[in-house]
Amino acid sequence: MSQLPRPPQLTACPVCHEPLEPGDNFCGGCGADLSAPRPGERFPAPSGAPAAAHRPPRGPAAPGPPPGTDASGTPDPRDPRAFGGVPAQSAHGALAAVGGRPRPDGGHPVVNGTGRTCGACRSGMIDKDGYCEHCGHAQPRERDHMEHQLPGVAAVSDRGLRHHRNEDAYAVSTVPLADGGPATVAVVSDGVSSATRPDEASAAACAAARETLVTALPRGTDPRQATHDAIVRAAEAVTSLATPPPPANEPRQHETHRQENAPACTIVTAVVTGDLLTVGWIGDSRAYWVPEDRATQPARLTEDDSWAAQMVAAGLLSEAEAYADERAHAITGWLGADAYEVDPHTASFHPDRKGVVIVCTDGLWNYAESAERMAEITPPDARSRPLECARRLLAHALDGGGHDNVTVAVLPFPLPPEGAGSA
Repeated sequence: MSQLPRPPQLTACPVCHEPLEPGDNFCGGCGADLSAPRPGERFPAPSGAPAAAHRPPRGPAAPGPPPGTDASGTPDPRDPRAFGGVPAQSAHGALAAVGGRPRPDGGHPVVNGTGRTCGACRSGMIDKDGYCEHCGHAQPRERDHMEHQLPGVAAVSDRGLRHHRNEDAYAVSTVPLADGGPATVAVVSDGVSSATRPDEASAAACAAARETLVTALPRGTDPRQATHDAIVRAAEAVTSLATPPPPANEPRQHETHRQENAPACTIVTAVVTGDLLTVGWIGDSRAYWVPEDRATQPARLTEDDSWAAQMVAAGLLSEAEAYADERAHAITGWLGADAYEVDPHTASFHPDRKGVVIVCTDGLWNYAESAERMAEITPPDARSRPLECARRLLAHALDGGGHDNVTVAVLPFPLPPEGAGSA
């Protein structure tokens, strides 16, 4: 039987570049209709049918704003993926900046006084739910790519190449200590994909932990105690996202009602205060120490709450065997209503040399698991250019396959002199 001509199979969405599966008719990222002819594209006419009259190609789209910007708003041509500019910051820091993915023509979705214009039809405005009011297409999410830079700390987060949304989050800050010196703070969280609303869990954890740290540190609270309290507060914030229990006058089948598939995430924090470095964590997000002098030894500062780590600690498997197992990334500690217990791990260090702290989710360390490998891919000028370092580490993960969301924060140690007056 005869069939209508079909367009060639696409491997990526022509609008937002989301990877596609064979047989996809619509993009899972932006909702674009993949069966519609692209501008300037013609399909061959059926046998025996007259050829369609040639139509001139559409003119170029109106130019968008310039490509990526750094924290100061200056053009950053080095990383076209990082086109979402970093907005102005308060002295005390902020949660992750919002960005997005570039249009096929290399520009931004157009922005005007009433909001964004659709990246698919180029004419409709985007409603509060993220859909075009004209053509109905879903738009790239604001969390697809995020960046922040403050004096003494920078962070980058990206959806990666395989996931339909970014379930990671981060928060960075600089605050004054009681003695007048500065402190830098970074919080990174990875939402548990098998749980409900993992993106909300990671965002809530970062917001709560950051708020606790920037409140406690200026009051003179010991950084390790402040870190412990911040993680406990983050756990409470994530637990509060669980489905509320039924009213007292309604029967409850199980006491675990709120815990069923509750939002969950991991967390890792880093605080630099003077000559002290403090980290805290629950789960398998990590912190690494990378010295500026690469002749000296780097170190992983955290120990995973994971099946693989438990197997290695118990002497049942070698590290290589454990991480080769499909159960390697099954976490044994997390934040959420269904967590067995909240027992924050904290540790403090007094590094005797200059370096940087790398705080990241497994979307990065999967491609640089050992401290030595992390040091190899960290640029030599990481202390003076932490944002560029974070971008380079992100690029390494994406070049390696980008199978997961990727989030990384970089904290120079000790805090550079220019950071002293930032808070």
